[in-house]
Amino acid sequence: MNRIGKQTIVLKNLPKIIQTASVVGQKEQDGKLGGTFDYVIDDGRFGEKSWEKAESKMQKKAVEILLKKADKKNEEIDFIAGGDLLNQCMGTSFGLADFNIPFFGLYGACSTMAESLCIAAMTVDGGYSKNTIAVTSSHFCSSERQFRFPLEYGGQRTPTSQWTVTGSGAALVSDEDGQIAITHITPGKIVDMGIKDANNMGAAMAPAAIDTISTHFKDRNIDKDYYDLVVTGDLGKLGHAITKEQLAKEGLDFKNKYIDCGMEIFDLESQDVHAGGSGCGCCASVFAGHIYSLLKKGEINRVLITATGALMSTTSSFQGESIPGIAHAVAIERV
Repeated sequence: MNRIGKQTIVLKNLPKIIQTASVVGQKEQDGKLGGTFDYVIDDGRFGEKSWEKAESKMQKKAVEILLKKADKKNEEIDFIAGGDLLNQCMGTSFGLADFNIPFFGLYGACSTMAESLCIAAMTVDGGYSKNTIAVTSSHFCSSERQFRFPLEYGGQRTPTSQWTVTGSGAALVSDEDGQIAITHITPGKIVDMGIKDANNMGAAMAPAAIDTISTHFKDRNIDKDYYDLVVTGDLGKLGHAITKEQLAKEGLDFKNKYIDCGMEIFDLESQDVHAGGSGCGCCASVFAGHIYSLLKKGEINRVLITATGALMSTTSSFQGESIPGIAHAVAIERV
């Protein structure tokens, strides 16, 4: 059986991530990781008539760059697994339609990059695919319009709020030879601690991150120092602090080896992003750019990527419901 412990899957055939691609906006390029991305858009509408169309174009561009970097044609890709934050995953559906590749549409909120990597890895490991693309995106303006206030409203942002990353990241998971493999995945459970503040996503998602990361280490029976980096996707400053503190109480004190993409992509001191970054594109672009580069160079050999998502909607918020969280963990190692 290719499963250990409570909920961790062992990928015995070691599907490889043979290439990645990232597209971001100018604010992201101006942050701490500027220069690690493949393509930067300097216009929030990316030459389109709406922010939603711009997001679709970003995701399409990320896949186009990925295929070019990997020297692959559309017909060599068996599946695409992807999604975004918009209703019915419209950013992804419109963005990927022209590729004519079988499509798994996913909604894991900000956890979607890790979820899509899980699906891609399982299709390749199980022999159902030779090449599967994992991709996702988010856009600050389209997300604000859907989940918060129209930008024209000029609403005051709370200190706990996060800035949705304008970005897209894509990865090609393949059965070809390579050095960077997905070795284990730990799909997460829905965790709801009753938090209702939509401007405090870090606190809402942190319990799910704690649950999944803790479960992953217990299932694998590995030491806290096994990974060179433990990375959460979208918790920001507050969620990162909560997660770090609680994991340390469980014997998982990662110290400086634990980082959050929402704190890495922006400069929290000079850029007005309050608690940091979030959104599907946060983990996706940081992984596809900065972290994958570290793996390729051999500067790190083992990393655990745990993207987190708030499984809310405008309807659930208006009806006074709490915000359920989810987190999926992907172990990526040089082999």
